[in-house]
Amino acid sequence: MTTQNETPDDEGLIKPFLDHLEDLRRTLLWCLAVLIVGVLIAIPIAPDILDILKRPVAATGRNPADFLKIIDVMGGMAVAIRVVLWSGLLISLPLIVCLIGSFVFPGLLANEKRTTIGAAVLAVLLFLTGVALGFSIIPAALKAMFRVSEWMNAEPDFVRLPDYVSFVLKLLIAFGLMFELPIVVLALGAMGLVSSPQLREYRRYVIVGLFIAAMLLTPPDPFTQVLMAAPMTLLYEACIWILWLHEKRSSAPTE
Repeated sequence: MTTQNETPDDEGLIKPFLDHLEDLRRTLLWCLAVLIVGVLIAIPIAPDILDILKRPVAATGRNPADFLKIIDVMGGMAVAIRVVLWSGLLISLPLIVCLIGSFVFPGLLANEKRTTIGAAVLAVLLFLTGVALGFSIIPAALKAMFRVSEWMNAEPDFVRLPDYVSFVLKLLIAFGLMFELPIVVLALGAMGLVSSPQLREYRRYVIVGLFIAAMLLTPPDPFTQVLMAAPMTLLYEACIWILWLHEKRSSAPTE
């Protein structure tokens, strides 16, 4: 019998608690290394990334060169640092999520490891889908916020470029991470910790939680919040059906 501080490894042997700490240290170091690689990738393409980030402003009918300003002496440096760091995190996050998953779900059998590889590919695709969706709705979110400013007779003549860069990249990261929810749910289902009936039972609470998360992670306008929460609700429903099919297949008698 194993204790709380001991779990079996992939060979069925008991793994001491200190070994888990060593695995955690190794995982954190790998995550840091991946983040550094992402930052190094972002450095030479930072000007191109900045040009891409300015496109949502142009989509609102404003000239980014006139609307996005640097008003501080160190403003240009602040923009460069934020673009490089946040873009490096955005680039490295899919692999970091996979590394964390390999630490959280250790001791997998050979067939489970093959499934994990497929899940890792799906996690990357979902993350990229979330980022693409987030970028596509930024112009609409900006227009909604500008309309509110006009209604309050407080329309800005310009926006500080460092603040705008942080806003856009944080929003993209939030969308990417939110789209990782199906991977978490399916992993818990594969481990037997949740089932499709449980997911159906708590559906209403989960949907409310998704809208609350969207409210906290997106700009304060209902349009953007719905555009984040609605796809997450559909993905949650898809997880219910996928788990149901998996449970049905597992319970089917073998010949």
